[in-house]
Order: sequence, then structure tokens, then C-alpha cells
Amino acid sequence: MGRGRVQLKRIENKINRQVTFSKRRAGLFKKAHEISVLCDAEVALVVFSHKGKLFEYSTDSCMEKILERYERYSYAERQLIAPESDVNTNWSMEYNRLKAKIELLERNQRHYLGEDLQAMSPKELQNLEQQLDTALKHIRSRKNQLMYDSVNELQRKEKAIQEQNSMLSKQVTFVLIYIWSTCFPLHYY
Repeated sequence: MGRGRVQLKRIENKINRQVTFSKRRAGLFKKAHEISVLCDAEVALVVFSHKGKLFEYSTDSCMEKILERYERYSYAERQLIAPESDVNTNWSMEYNRLKAKIELLERNQRHYLGEDLQAMSPKELQNLEQQLDTALKHIRSRKNQLMYDSVNELQRKEKAIQEQNSMLSKQVTFVLIYIWSTCFPLHYY
């Protein structure tokens, strides 16, 4: 037997409201994940609780990329609909968007340098640590690859020099034999 239809209105009991929020949020995130997997769609989901706590979900591509893509599409759409008088407003919005993005990048750069960490939550610090660990792994991998390539190149050069040395040694031997044979002909023996 199925459940009855729930009347959509604000739940007055605070505890029931919180429980419903948690359950429905989990269901919503599950549905977002399912549609992304089943339909190979890029999904970004942002939910703020009544206390202002952020909950987000995004597919394998990061949230910033999806939001940036959304911004580009909505900006292009606004450009198509906007009359000429709104052009300055659009440039102002674009300026503010780019300014906010620069501020975010500068803040992230300070965090990567170990500055301004006081305002970060433990979860944000853990995420930053993971990003730094991943970057360090990539850097070490690249360094090792460069060193490996350098060693291989030096070994190749060493082999070429040894072959050249061997060839020169044979030539010197032939020259010495020639000089010896011209200075001391066989009839002297």
C-alpha cells in the first residue's frame, strides 16, 4: 500500500521539518546522481538549509565548471533578449562576475601558499590538504619523468661517445700499425 499524497505546506514542527529536510535532501541528491549516471548529464545541485548551511552536489566535473557554463549560457541568452539600452548593465554584470572570480582565485592562491587559513573550516582545510597532496603527486611524477628522460638521454649520449671512442681507438691502432710498418719494414726482421 502506497503513501497518501502529502499536502505541500510549511511543516510547523521544527524537528519534523528538519527530519523531512534531511530525508528529502538525501533523496534529491540521490536523484541528481541517478540522472547524471543514467543519462550522462552534467548535474549541479545547490541547496541552502533554513539556517543558511550549504549542501551541494556535482557530477565528476567540478561545480565551478558547471556554474561557469551556466553563467555563459544564461549570459548569452540575456544578450539575445536584452535591448541595446541594457548593454551597459550586461557589461557591469560581466565585470562583477569576473571581479568575483579573480577574488576567488586570489583567495585560493593565498590558501595554497598557506596564508589566510584562519577562516577556513576543518572540512575546507581537509579539502585544501587533498588538493595540495594531489598537486604534489603530479609534481613528483613530472619531476621523476623529467629525471628519467634525462638519465635516458645521458645514457644514449654515453653509448654514442663510447662507440665513437671505440672507432677512434681502432683508427689510432691502424695509424700506429701503418707508421710502424713504414718505419720498420718487414725485411729488417
